[in-house]
Amino acid sequence: MATSNMMIPDMGGAQSVEVIEICVAVGDVVDEGDSIIVVETDKASMEIPASSAGTIKAILLKEGDTCSMGDVMIEIEAAHGDSADAQVIDVKAEEVAAATAEVEVVSPAPVLAVKESEPASSVESERLALVPDLGGATDVEIIEISVKVGDELSDGDSLVVLETDKASMEIPVNFAGTVLELKVAEGQKVNVGDTIAVLMAASNETIKADEPVTQVKAPSVAVTAQVSKAAVAQKVVSPAKAPAPKVSAAAPVGAGSAAHAGPAVRMLARELGVDLGQVSATGPRGRVLKEDVQVFVKQKMLQPALSAGQGVGIEQPPAIDFSQFGEVDHIKMSKIKRITAQNMTRSWLNVPHVTQFDHADITELEVFRKSIKAEAEKKGTKVTPLPFMLKACAMALREFPQFNVSLDNDGEHIIQKHYVHIGVAVDTPAGLMVPVIRDVDKKSIWQLSEELIAMGAKAKDKKLMPADMQGGCFTISSLGSIGGTAFTPIVNTPEVAILGVSKAEMQPRWNGSEFEPKLMMPLSLSYDHRAVNGADAARFTQYLGKLLGDIRHLVM
Repeated sequence: MATSNMMIPDMGGAQSVEVIEICVAVGDVVDEGDSIIVVETDKASMEIPASSAGTIKAILLKEGDTCSMGDVMIEIEAAHGDSADAQVIDVKAEEVAAATAEVEVVSPAPVLAVKESEPASSVESERLALVPDLGGATDVEIIEISVKVGDELSDGDSLVVLETDKASMEIPVNFAGTVLELKVAEGQKVNVGDTIAVLMAASNETIKADEPVTQVKAPSVAVTAQVSKAAVAQKVVSPAKAPAPKVSAAAPVGAGSAAHAGPAVRMLARELGVDLGQVSATGPRGRVLKEDVQVFVKQKMLQPALSAGQGVGIEQPPAIDFSQFGEVDHIKMSKIKRITAQNMTRSWLNVPHVTQFDHADITELEVFRKSIKAEAEKKGTKVTPLPFMLKACAMALREFPQFNVSLDNDGEHIIQKHYVHIGVAVDTPAGLMVPVIRDVDKKSIWQLSEELIAMGAKAKDKKLMPADMQGGCFTISSLGSIGGTAFTPIVNTPEVAILGVSKAEMQPRWNGSEFEPKLMMPLSLSYDHRAVNGADAARFTQYLGKLLGDIRHLVM
């Protein structure tokens, strides 16, 4: 059997990357896709997989070495008599199509010198619709397939609907074409770069220079290429057959470092507080997989909990068969509602909540707001009381910076923020979502009005991205359009305060000589008593009342 070199594939442009783990040993038999080494850039760790099956004869790298694309990782004896020694390869168009069909993303740079007997404009192409950047979200569940095989799509048409921990979003196609094959199913979890569907691009669609290239179908075009042995190893084998490097957030090895596991698995274990040394491995050569960690955690959770009398855990309510009392339906909660419930429970159990109640006189604010209705219509927007509340809260956060903090997990520090991003709770059919308006203190009432309308529409249309709901310093939950006199909102950790707003109503107010009718808006400020004390909370709501009572203060 022939021995060949296996090289480092393209790592997204990264060069001189450090090798932090060798996953194999000389003599190991590996399959295509098995991890060979783990490298670490300044942003992430990547597992570099084998581009073909075989037996490892030599390892040319060691931990601590640096490597770049094209460097030799290992010497491998190909399985089944495969050989990379051929100096000349004749590739027919059908073989090119078969090879490229295995590729999710192929570099746009030409790999083979192709002689075509027809003009390039006549070549039909199949293109892959891939999962775009999801704002850092991973393992995102598909909750709806919006197309079927045979559908003709235009640029921007929705392919699937994904659901993250915080939002649902529609994923559109970025070119026109006909759906040939769907590569995903409802309930499947996907990540950035995964293939959603294969489309036959419309005749007027052209592939841009910076777009990924997929398979080219041209049965009438004879293709012949002469490639040297080095070019085969570096240009053909690696990009065409090797799976893309698996990327995970960079993190130092912690508990269970003796276990055989990749960085992504180690990070998951740290997040869940799992000692990898206690996890049973089911991966190749005793490698711990993510599924192994999840099974371990599930088994621990199913173990009988200690009673509350022992000071650990909270006893769950007993299970009840409600069908014995009458007809019932068993309805599965959406992922957003499940995650919201978990987050609210965690926040309620961990944060010592206190709520400060107050009122703001918004009589003059409402007179002014209604007076600019015609101007707002000319600008194509609508001004509600919420932009004024956003602006007032931003000024209050600047005035009382102890509200614009988060508690460090070490329990010894607070993190003071010098930016003002405010989340606004939005009620949608899919559940509660909290898009974040950024740099509120730097924006005008007009800008805030437009951004609120845009964010609200994205939330209701399931088009919010995870990044749209991250980085908040403070949250406003307004029920003014629905009703109620007051409520206790739950702090949206890691923030330390949230403002609840109820429906404003006319009330008599004594002015020193008589009662006057005033439009009073109830305020409910819940806060984390570890970071904020009651006196500060009272001053905060008083300051809000001052700003909303005389909006001229908003421009001071």
